[in-house]
Amino acid sequence: MKNFKIIIEYDGSSYHGWQRQKNDCTIQEEIEKALFTMTGKNTVLTASGRTDAGVHALGQVANFTCDTDLSPQAFQNGLNSLTRDDIVIISCDIVDENFHSRFDAKSKTYNYRILNRDLPAAINRQYAWFIKKELDLDAMRLAVKHIIGTHDFKAFEGTGSPRSHTTRRVFKAEIAEQGNGLIVIEIKADGFLRFMVRNIVGTVVDVGLEKTTSDGFKKILLSKDRSMAGATALPQGLFLMNVEY
Repeated sequence: MKNFKIIIEYDGSSYHGWQRQKNDCTIQEEIEKALFTMTGKNTVLTASGRTDAGVHALGQVANFTCDTDLSPQAFQNGLNSLTRDDIVIISCDIVDENFHSRFDAKSKTYNYRILNRDLPAAINRQYAWFIKKELDLDAMRLAVKHIIGTHDFKAFEGTGSPRSHTTRRVFKAEIAEQGNGLIVIEIKADGFLRFMVRNIVGTVVDVGLEKTTSDGFKKILLSKDRSMAGATALPQGLFLMNVEY
């Protein structure tokens, strides 16, 4: 029995998230169907974490075990030929039998993209949240500094989070301008609650729109009360960038 680790890039626009569901198309299901075609065996794919409907990934990590003579290159080539064009296997390797893509992860990095200008985009409009009103980026940068470190993120937790506790450690939280109105919020942490990044972004945007302040953002974090935080940001702006082990 061999343990294979794959790194996956996908456009989540047409999928109901990562995790297999009974009646909806998901990333996990598409890759598992391709694995069955290649091996004739029902193979379970374990990811570093779930991404929600409409969310994208440039560096999702997953692993599966299989008793096979197929090489990692054969799996990469086969999966890329059998899955849809919006899923690409970036790499495939044999790893230690004890490797677990979720439990062994040390950190994950997410980017959230906002298009902040007068006009929306025709091209790539499905990969950013369009906000017409000018955002106060200096205030937003002050706000996101409050999440760096170890905190209880219950105020930014979505319902149904698969967790035993709500404390997470954030290593990095930065906001960068990339030209032509594109703003990227990058957050790196040892783990994330369901909707955590999107809820943080929604609340940070409230700071940028002067609906609250940087100090108000800090009070929301410390409150542990989801009802005090902003709305959940749209899914299409969120990208899982990479997972570190």
